[in-house]
Amino acid sequence: MGIVVGASATLTICDIAFGGEGVARVEDFVIFVPFVLVGESVEVEIIEVKKRFARARLLRVLQASPERVKAPCPYFGDCGGCQYQHIAYEAQLRLKHKQVCDLFERIGGFSASLVAPVLPCPAPYGYRNRIMIRSQWDKFKQGLNLGFIRADNRLVVDIEACQIAEPALNEQIQKVRANPPPKGGLKVVLRIPPEGWEVPPDSFFQNNFFLLPKLVEVVRECLNHAGTKCLADIYCGVGFFSIELADLVENFVGVEYDQMAIKAARRNAAARHAANGEFVAGKAEELLADVLKRFGERPATVLLDPPRKGCPPDMLELLRQVRPAQVIYVSCHPATMARDLNVLLKDGVFNLAGVVPLDMFPQTAHVECVADLRCQAAAPAPGAKLSLPI
Repeated sequence: MGIVVGASATLTICDIAFGGEGVARVEDFVIFVPFVLVGESVEVEIIEVKKRFARARLLRVLQASPERVKAPCPYFGDCGGCQYQHIAYEAQLRLKHKQVCDLFERIGGFSASLVAPVLPCPAPYGYRNRIMIRSQWDKFKQGLNLGFIRADNRLVVDIEACQIAEPALNEQIQKVRANPPPKGGLKVVLRIPPEGWEVPPDSFFQNNFFLLPKLVEVVRECLNHAGTKCLADIYCGVGFFSIELADLVENFVGVEYDQMAIKAARRNAAARHAANGEFVAGKAEELLADVLKRFGERPATVLLDPPRKGCPPDMLELLRQVRPAQVIYVSCHPATMARDLNVLLKDGVFNLAGVVPLDMFPQTAHVECVADLRCQAAAPAPGAKLSLPI
């Protein structure tokens, strides 16, 4: 088969890569195809050819997987927001578990037995509490497109509603459409504020209220299992984890570079009567050592909830030097998490007790993970398992 741009091909999908694209092979050459499932026979058009791989556009499914379902969103396949609406939800959970296991084995050499089943979201649709609407001038229709970036290019898909957004956000979308920005190129962030929490407009908060209690439960279980009584909450944002964990520790310190978030964290702590800690503004890698010194000789847990890009190398090296009793790592990007854990576990400094994935982002290729690391000096016996909430 000649693999050139514009050529058609019939392929059998053998895997789904992290990120959502299906994998097909022609001898040793890989072709990536979106919106497919393992075992499907599909007809595609080659749209890009590189030295080691190609990408193709799905033309039609010749033999469908029994796990294929009809996507409820009319924009699915065009809009770049979702990758898995064509997959039955239980199959999405199994797929994400396999992808996390594969990443951890490939990047970190970690056993798949350390990865728990993916905890499902009780609301697979209508769960997002924050979205970003973009505006772009469409010269063909001579009007604005208001929506999300397309799956296949950087143009904007014009949308009336988003199936994975909470209903209140879809009401806000209609208001934006009724009063559009004056020109293209602008972004409009729509958000439902979390009840009882102060969150500045540009500060981070988890985007799924429905699975958030389970995320807190998992992190609390990790902390409780370690038995430490001092908590350093790094990248603490508006203080969510610090405050939710405050009753389990004697002292906590939250560190965050976002000055507005730190001010909000202090007010959130006061409103929730979490008086056994404090919040400090600054770079985490510059403040962590001093924060841990405040706890004296008492065993401490460091909770990391970094951006998608993960932790900077100097932060990881500092953790290897100061060796807290426990590190709880929360991440929405398993690949960067596996990379960072590989650094932390080098030379046996820490031991990986377990990883719990949570489906905070149904219908998409993203998945949240919580990893529990113990310093070898304070680690549980080899092979000890976490008591994981299910």
